[in-house]
Amino acid sequence: MNKVLLVAAENDALIKAKVGGMGDVIRDLPKALSDCGISADVAMPEYGFLKDYYCADKVTDIEVSFGGAMEKISIYRIPRPESKAQVCTAKGSSEQHSWVYLFAHPMFNQADGSIYTQGSADRPFADDADKFALFCLAVASALVQGKLGHYDVMHLHDWHTAMIAMLRECVDDFASLKQIKCIYTIHNLALQGIRPLTGDKSSLCHWYPQWFFANQLDNLPNGIVDPRYPNCANPMRMGIVFSNKVHVVSPTYAKEILLASHPEKGFYGGEGLEQDLQLKATNQQLVGIINGCDYTIDDNHTQNTADSARSETQQVSKSQSENLTFERLDLLSTAQEALIQWQKYKSVVSSTDFIANIRVDQHIRRYTNIDSSYPGLLVTSVGRLTTQKVMLFLTKIANGKTVLDQLLINLKQQQPDALFMLLGSGDEHLSNQLKTICAQYANSIFLNGYDEQLSQLLYQQGELFLMPSSFEPCGISQMLAMKHGQPCLVHGVGGLKDTVKHDENGWVFNGDGIEMQANNFISQFNQCLQSYGTLPWQQIKQQASMARFDWKTVAQAYKEHLYN
Repeated sequence: MNKVLLVAAENDALIKAKVGGMGDVIRDLPKALSDCGISADVAMPEYGFLKDYYCADKVTDIEVSFGGAMEKISIYRIPRPESKAQVCTAKGSSEQHSWVYLFAHPMFNQADGSIYTQGSADRPFADDADKFALFCLAVASALVQGKLGHYDVMHLHDWHTAMIAMLRECVDDFASLKQIKCIYTIHNLALQGIRPLTGDKSSLCHWYPQWFFANQLDNLPNGIVDPRYPNCANPMRMGIVFSNKVHVVSPTYAKEILLASHPEKGFYGGEGLEQDLQLKATNQQLVGIINGCDYTIDDNHTQNTADSARSETQQVSKSQSENLTFERLDLLSTAQEALIQWQKYKSVVSSTDFIANIRVDQHIRRYTNIDSSYPGLLVTSVGRLTTQKVMLFLTKIANGKTVLDQLLINLKQQQPDALFMLLGSGDEHLSNQLKTICAQYANSIFLNGYDEQLSQLLYQQGELFLMPSSFEPCGISQMLAMKHGQPCLVHGVGGLKDTVKHDENGWVFNGDGIEMQANNFISQFNQCLQSYGTLPWQQIKQQASMARFDWKTVAQAYKEHLYN
């Protein structure tokens, strides 16, 4: 059995240890690899709370020289939990073949328990770069010293772990790590962890002064310096250049990143690293494998399965109508509870937040008093609020309105009883824009936060999922929506193109430039509204619910194309 060490910043197998799709991968991949005969452990920061929650065993302490001082990092381990809430009361045996190693140091901890820090505009990534530079050094040192056992492959994920590949290749003290195959997965090429080479506390020469000197920067190995900013180090580039193979999380994205980005035209490709990626592709060291989705849990929600698909001309029993109304009330009540939780600690609740509360209450009263007819079409969207995810929603079209304005206007005209619900948190500037727009339309509710139960209900009960990402390395939201029989309308990029097939299991729009993308998004949305409830709609719902992107297939592809 091959042994693999997955090194990552996130892991949704543990509580409060996920921010994005990487956490889903690290949660699901070890089990899938085990089924393929590969033993996979995980190494990650402890973040100040995980070892106590899971009653972790202490393995050892290691000391490293970092920032000109000796730092002690404690290493704990737990058996991989079957569920994130599982508290490990029994210690794992030495035969346990899947461990989670937790690296503990005060620098890894935030007062609020968060994984990442926002940083400041003048020092982007600075705090995060510091802690992940120390984490990389600690993991590399632990491997060299044999503290974690023997591995055939170390699989690094995103820029947070990429400096392990650089230490392995460029520093003699870690040369023994070259015996271990190094795989590097890019989850989000747009975030690269760029920091100065020197002149700042958060810089390469400050982190590792014993190996990198300010007066010798001209002799740095190729692959450390950012190709656009010659005074900066780029961890993402280190992972690409110094790994044996680079993996990206969809086949289409693997092609897109070979081209230069042109954001002014609405295209996001190699983000300045396309030449390094082209070289990897030429050397057959670039592999695109889509992420998987977990289909093992039966949540007993059948509203959006193929069996419940309906046409507008179909006669519906009173009991069916009542069930759907009850589910819609359950969704709105969960939204109301989430809003209360998010806002109860705020000293001031904004007018737009207050409107969201009123809007939810209005719809609760509406469905409480509803007659025997079905609730109207439910359009949903769930995701992080970043320019990647919502820029097309906020793009202005020829009439001066944003795309989201126009979508809500058209929704009201074509489906008067419909409701649009958007769940997301992230960039404050973007959220304020979305709040302002949604507050103007009675058929929309913007839920500015994140709640796991609420997100699941939106995936389960929604009837049309919108995902207009400007770029999307893989995407998990569309898979979760499709899993529950909710067809998706997506921008045909990256993993969205690889999972949603136009007029087969969903709908896809494209466009050469931002203006065309915006107009085509609106046009395709209108066509979806016109076909809602028809036989073709039912067939697309059925195909969406039947689509499978299972981890067993993904793990087998990892084994064949990455690890062997």
